[in-house]
Amino acid sequence: MTGVHVEWMKIGGFVKTTLSDWDGKVSCLIFLAGCNFSCPYCHNPEIANGVCDGEDEKKILEYIEENSDFLEGVVISGGEPTLDRDLYKLLREIKKTGLLIKIDTNGSSPEVLDDIIGARLVDYVAMDIKAPLHSERYGAATGGYGNVETIGKSIRTIMDSGVEYEFRTTVYPGVLSPDDVTDIARSVRGAERFCIQQFRPKVTLDPEAGKVKPYSVKELRAMHDAAKPYVKRVSVRGI
Repeated sequence: MTGVHVEWMKIGGFVKTTLSDWDGKVSCLIFLAGCNFSCPYCHNPEIANGVCDGEDEKKILEYIEENSDFLEGVVISGGEPTLDRDLYKLLREIKKTGLLIKIDTNGSSPEVLDDIIGARLVDYVAMDIKAPLHSERYGAATGGYGNVETIGKSIRTIMDSGVEYEFRTTVYPGVLSPDDVTDIARSVRGAERFCIQQFRPKVTLDPEAGKVKPYSVKELRAMHDAAKPYVKRVSVRGI
């Protein structure tokens, strides 16, 4: 892999070692800049807006190769990674090291997901479901993206894929009620994993979102219990 340069890749950041972005695995984390959603509570606003931090793709790939005996996986996050035209090239280069790959996605590109899963370029998919699958509700949660048919297609693609996966929802009180979280769990009935994520007001795309008080631990646990009948495994992160 040494010497390979992935041209045009929009790197928004690189974390050499993380224990929190892939449960149970020592990983590194690549952020690809740019997103087609504008979720008001987004905690990576600069990356979502396409800001690149100057990381060199060649050096990142060299680091991954040199540390492939220490690392267990590579997480590709964003922004929205499926928008990057050189995603396939990056995944192929990482696969040469023998490391596992996890991708985080908003589910807006089911065709890309189907392609990279079919090509065995990813081993774990984590898809954010922003709101109940109703156009107006989804648009409110994402800053205007209301194509719930596409989101539904991504859900089905992932559930039928045979790769490990999870669906996850950040519970931002400005948009989602506890009943909405149950509705989302119901929409992925039979899924392997559903994660309820605490909203973090410290850094947000919309400054007004940072003034919203997160749900309490008690409320999050109640959401967890309400979702349990619909999916095989429910977890809560961020409490």
